[in-house]
Amino acid sequence: MLCLIHSETEPAVNLAAEEYLLKNADEDCFMLWRNHNAIIVGRNQNTMAEIDPDFVERHGIRVVRRITGGGAVYHDLGNINFTFIKATNGNPDIDFAAHTRPILSFLNHLSVPAELDKHNDLIVNGLKISGNAQHIHKKRVLHHGTLLFDADLTMLTAALQVDPATYHDKAVQSIRSRVTNIRSHMAVPLSVEAFMESLMATIRDATNGQTTAFSAADRTAIEELAERKYRSWEWNYGASPDYRFKKSTRTPRGNIAVSLEVQEGTIRALRLYVDGFGRGDVIDMEQRLFGCRHSRDAIRARLSVFFQKITTKTVTVDQLLDAMF
Repeated sequence: MLCLIHSETEPAVNLAAEEYLLKNADEDCFMLWRNHNAIIVGRNQNTMAEIDPDFVERHGIRVVRRITGGGAVYHDLGNINFTFIKATNGNPDIDFAAHTRPILSFLNHLSVPAELDKHNDLIVNGLKISGNAQHIHKKRVLHHGTLLFDADLTMLTAALQVDPATYHDKAVQSIRSRVTNIRSHMAVPLSVEAFMESLMATIRDATNGQTTAFSAADRTAIEELAERKYRSWEWNYGASPDYRFKKSTRTPRGNIAVSLEVQEGTIRALRLYVDGFGRGDVIDMEQRLFGCRHSRDAIRARLSVFFQKITTKTVTVDQLLDAMF
C-alpha cells in the first residue's frame, strides 16, 4: 500500500488528489490530509441548502463538492481526513466496517473508546467524531472519513446552520449530530501532527505500506483537475439537484417575497414582491434575473444598473440579496 501525508491544505487540491489517486494509482493507497476552513458537501446535495452564504463569505470559508455521497461537513486544520483507495477484488459492495476497523483499532489503542454506529459514523460516548463516505470507480473503491481531532466546534455548528424551510428539493439532507473532539478523550494528549504521524505509522506497519509522495507530474495533473473541477462554480454549486426557494423577509424599508425555481444552479423561473416597487419595476428585475446563477455576486451584477436608476427610498440591493438566500 502506498502511504502519504499530503501537506496541502487547499480543499480543491485535496479532493482532486483523491480523485487522481482513485483513477490513476496502480496500487492501494492510504492518505492523510487536512483542509483549511471549508464546507465539503456531498455529491447529491443542494449546496445552497447546506450553507449560510453570508457566514461563508464573511469567514472566508471555501465550499467544495466531493465525489462521495452523504452530508455536508465542516473542515478546519483541527480536523484530519483519511482516505483509503483499494481494489474491490470483484466485490463492489460498500463496506464501511472494513475500512474503519483500522482507524477504530488505532483510537482504542490510545484509550479513546470509539465505535462504529448504525449511520457509519465513528462515535465516542454517543458523540460523533467521524463521518464516512465511499465511492466506487470501475474496480476500485474510495473510502474517506473525517476525524474531529481538535476542531473549532463552535465554528462547525455555525457554518452549517441554514433555514430548511426555504429550500424544497429531492437532494440528500444532512443529519446534524452532536459532536466531540478526539483530543479531549485522550489520556495523553498529542498534537495534531503527532497524531497524524502515529496513525500513518500504524497503517503503514499493518499493511507493509511504502511511504511515498506525489511526483511533479502528479502535482501538475492534480492542480489541473482542481482548477477544472473542484474550484469551479459549475461543480460546487451548479451540480446541485434542481430546487425551489421560497422566502419572505421583513426589512425596515418594507417587505420582500421571493420565489425561485433553480436548475443546475441557474434561475429558470421567479416571482418577486418588493414593497415600494411598481409592477413594471418588478417585471424588469425578474427579466434581468432569468438565467442568472443563484449566487450573490451574479445577482448583484445583474441588478447593479437597475438599482442605480431607482430614486425612491425603498429596499436596497443588499436587502434584496439577503432575501434571496
